[in-house]
Amino acid sequence: MAGYADLHVHTNYSDGLLSPEEVIGKALEAGLKAISITDHDCTDGIDPAIEAASGNDIEVIPGVEISSVIGQSEIHILGYFIDHHHPVLSEMLEGMKASRVGRMRKMVDLLNGKGFPLDAETVLESAPSGTVGRLHLARLMKQEGFVRSLREAFDNYIGNGRPCHVAHERLEHTRAIEVIRSAGGVPVLAHPGTCGGERHLEELVKEGLRGIEVYHSDHGVLDEEKYAGLASKHGLVVSGGSDCHGAAIKGEILIGKFCVTEEIVDVLRKEAGRIRGSQK
Repeated sequence: MAGYADLHVHTNYSDGLLSPEEVIGKALEAGLKAISITDHDCTDGIDPAIEAASGNDIEVIPGVEISSVIGQSEIHILGYFIDHHHPVLSEMLEGMKASRVGRMRKMVDLLNGKGFPLDAETVLESAPSGTVGRLHLARLMKQEGFVRSLREAFDNYIGNGRPCHVAHERLEHTRAIEVIRSAGGVPVLAHPGTCGGERHLEELVKEGLRGIEVYHSDHGVLDEEKYAGLASKHGLVVSGGSDCHGAAIKGEILIGKFCVTEEIVDVLRKEAGRIRGSQK
């Protein structure tokens, strides 16, 4: 896709390596005109990004990536053009932040049982603001020499289905979609190629989902064709972005390498306007 907007970027307010200021710098280097900060269950990095972008020819689209479940599957719902200070959204995210701390302590306990003398407080200190996630834990495991790579930490210990993995506390997809919409945002299914969310797409659409992430760093050409077709079938907005977390896992900073056009940004903006208009 033409490099106009990268709509899926994480900062160090969740599990990214780059600060909001560094993200904006990389986006400007890539020649982007818009970027969305979509930290996991957290909006704390948005205001610093907006401040960093001030005076530059780039728009910061307030976003979030919310972890939720549908049936037995974990899916992530992106929210675009949200009011990131909306009280209902803020209250829910504060609860999710606390839940993530408890989840991390449980995973550290399991790793301790496997013979890895890790300290939960050390992991939490690596995420002093925003939300703590598995990448923080994987980085500490690598730093302490328990694994050779972040990928090894996930594949052998803390990835989905691995012996030291602990699932998020259940947040139903209906609640994630409802809160994003209450904050005036557009709910979009994130990276369906990695979570299998398309199996539930019809139900998600009925619950208020308005878009699907077609272009993503883990999607190949056939994936893009598949999800573009599903977007057309269900009348969904096409979205896309790099899902950049820094260079830790994929070996390079992906900002600007998976983008969408200005037209797609405008469609999302108009959809957000319709959602807000329906709430009046």
